[in-house]
This record gives sequence, C-alpha cells and structure tokens, in this order.
Amino acid sequence: MALRDALQGITCPMVTPFDDGSIDEAALDDLLEHLHEGGVDAVFPCGTTGEFPALTADEQRRVVEATVDCADVPVVAGAAETSVDDTIAAIDRAAAAGADAAAIVAPYFTTANAPDGNRRFFEAILDGASIPVILYNIPQCTGQRIEPETVAAVAEREDAIGIKDSSGDLEYFLSVLRETPEEFLCLQGYDALLVPALRMGADGGINALSNVVPEVLREAFERAEDDRGRELQRDAISPLFEACTTHDFAPAAKTGLTARDVIPSDEVRPPLVAVDDAGTKAIGDALEDALVVSEQ
Repeated sequence: MALRDALQGITCPMVTPFDDGSIDEAALDDLLEHLHEGGVDAVFPCGTTGEFPALTADEQRRVVEATVDCADVPVVAGAAETSVDDTIAAIDRAAAAGADAAAIVAPYFTTANAPDGNRRFFEAILDGASIPVILYNIPQCTGQRIEPETVAAVAEREDAIGIKDSSGDLEYFLSVLRETPEEFLCLQGYDALLVPALRMGADGGINALSNVVPEVLREAFERAEDDRGRELQRDAISPLFEACTTHDFAPAAKTGLTARDVIPSDEVRPPLVAVDDAGTKAIGDALEDALVVSEQ
C-alpha cells in the first residue's frame, strides 16, 4: 500500500518491548503480527509511545530495521530531535533502515522565541531530509504547539506530507484543516477525538490504543460516519483512553498488551515506571469492556 493511502487509515505508534533492559525483537515481531491481524494501515516505531527518548540512536535504528523487516505496511519512524542537524541525521538513519517517512517535532527545552523560528527550523530540516516528513504536534511534551500558520507555511512543500496532532485541542485541529491544502494529511493523534475528528474531515488517526485494540480503532475508522462509529468512540475507545491517560501511554499500552498476551512483559525504561496494581485493574476492566462493545 502506498504511504499516503496508508496514512488515510489507522497508524499504530508502536510500543518498544523490553526484556531485562534490552529490546525484545521476538516480542516486537509478535506485536507486529497482532497489529496486522487487527487491520492497521501503517506503523510508527520510535515515537512517544515507543519511548524514543530512552533509546540510543543505535537502538532506534535497530527498532526501525526490525519493524521494516517484519511489517507488511508502510513505516513512519520517529525522528524527534532538538537541532536541525541531529534531526536530519535521525531521518537519514530511519531512511537507511528502510522507513518510508519520518515524524519530527517542534524543538523542545529551547523553544522558538518568535513564531518564525519554528518555520525556519522545519524548512531547514526539510531541505536536508531524505524521505517525506510528517509534523508531530504534541505541546504537552515539547512545551509549545506548532502554530496553524506555521503548519500552513510548511504544508506548501511537497516533502511535508502531513501532521499528527496529539494536542487534544479539536479547535486547533480544525484550524489546521482549514489552513492547509487538501493533499496535506491531517491525522488525529488524540484517541478520545478520533471519531469526532474524522467526522470533521480528518484523514486518519495515529493512535496509541491501536497497540492494544487495533480491531476497535479499525472499525471506528471505517464506521466513523454512522452510529456504530459513535458507539465505539463513546463506549469503547474513550473509556479505555481515560483509564490509560494517568499512567503515560507507553506503560499503559504495555499493560493492555500483556493482558491480551501479545507481549510477555510490561517493562519500561526510566523515568517511566510500570502501571501499579490499581491502574492495571482499571485498564484491564476498561479493556474488557471495550472488547465486549467491539463484539456486539
């Protein structure tokens, strides 16, 4: 499936399975099989849910390579760095590993001191990028949002193919939809807004819960315009999303994946910690309810 077509569906921002501190490539293969069976259209290793800040550059390359080797769908690799040169280097590593595109964020820690700063940052990266690029708006992690006018300016370039918006701000998302060309892909990354965003014109979703319940996200995407899509969002996706939000999505997704016997361990790397017993029960209950709704 072509990259652009695949992104107009459900993309999974994959967890990175660990075993005693090391990347568990066998579990990664099992995860990819689970995602294939669940109907995802593309995968996204080394993103936020993939704990990219806890991975070395070499580990990120290995994860992308292993994903490309096993996946039968397009691969978007995380390349979230704080400098232009480091971001280009991360994109080059992803390209060499076989990724079809890379996702980049606004610089964090040192944020732009004027609106034009982020436009110049993104354009400098695009000038050196070896594969297509997706902007990734996640202000709760970067300390700043990518302003709609910045997105609109960058979207004029053919090598910038879309944006993942994980802000949870529907009005922001609608502003980006209004201000960007039709061919620029607007992808909803906040799971609780998936169906509402699709009904308002989103092209697809990049959703952490697709690790755990890919079949539910797939059906919600396909049925977004009718009552079944609304039911899945209201009664399955949103309650599970709410149960996961207080625990960070890497630990929460791994809790759900171990509950479904997809991966053997919920191990995460510092500074993250595994979900506690109360959280595990809450996520397990919400997961069970979501699966019941999906089977109705």
